[in-house]
Amino acid sequence: MKIEVSQLTKQYKNKFALNHVSFTLEEPKIYGLLGRNGAGKTTFMDMLAGNILPTKGDIFVNGEKPFDNRHVQENVCLIKEGNNFKKEWKVKEVIRLYSFFYPKFDQQLAKQLLETYNLNPNAKVKTLSKGMESALGITVGLASKTPVTIFDEPYIGLDAAARKQFYDVMLQEYESEKRMIIFSTHLIDEVSLMFEEVLILQQGELVLQKSAEALRQQTISVTGRQEQVQQFIKNKQLISKKEFMGTMTAYVFADRQEAIEEGMEVESIPTQDLMIQLTEKEREDRHEAIS
Repeated sequence: MKIEVSQLTKQYKNKFALNHVSFTLEEPKIYGLLGRNGAGKTTFMDMLAGNILPTKGDIFVNGEKPFDNRHVQENVCLIKEGNNFKKEWKVKEVIRLYSFFYPKFDQQLAKQLLETYNLNPNAKVKTLSKGMESALGITVGLASKTPVTIFDEPYIGLDAAARKQFYDVMLQEYESEKRMIIFSTHLIDEVSLMFEEVLILQQGELVLQKSAEALRQQTISVTGRQEQVQQFIKNKQLISKKEFMGTMTAYVFADRQEAIEEGMEVESIPTQDLMIQLTEKEREDRHEAIS
């Protein structure tokens, strides 16, 4: 399965939800799609699922456009944070209807997950708590077995134990049958170790796409004497820096071993922290450009 995004743009009056975004995903991986509220993540996921059309640019799934394309849509399952199902449907009706739509739908896995989350098959969606409705969405997403499965904040209302159950089953299913899983969440520290590749959006633009391993190796925090750190970060891609009483800490794309050999204190940057710093830098750069 290959996803190609070329100059993808979605404009609402004077606001760009996505602004000439381009990238390619072509391997079964767990992708982290990250960004602050309003970054364009949900807009992109809706386009990928064939729910909305771009204003400009293109998005292709295995060479086909998703919008109004049954062949693509039955290979892409999008589970949002809420309102995935009609309120009058019963849980068992949701499972039955989605099993008709997705060719590889796993009825046995769906039954197992309903039991795991104590979901009553005869209960109507409108009677479910927020957490139980999220559990139903997770059940459909995992059981769909679609080559592209998208989770957009899928666990609103679930406690930590229920979320862990979801992560465990998702990893088990992914290991047994690889697929593209695109995961968008604000609980980044909780799930970042599962990501194999990370994409970060900010104000409708792609500010980073890297493998998780590259991020762990190449994005570091270095601390040392101000002049020492200033010299080290020269000609390197700086994310942010702060100074305190002659000491400086910098977030930078750099070689870890080089920093260690320079005698500085070196630490990895948590993915959530990196996302915050990168998107803050992007916002500051935009403000300076406008000023």
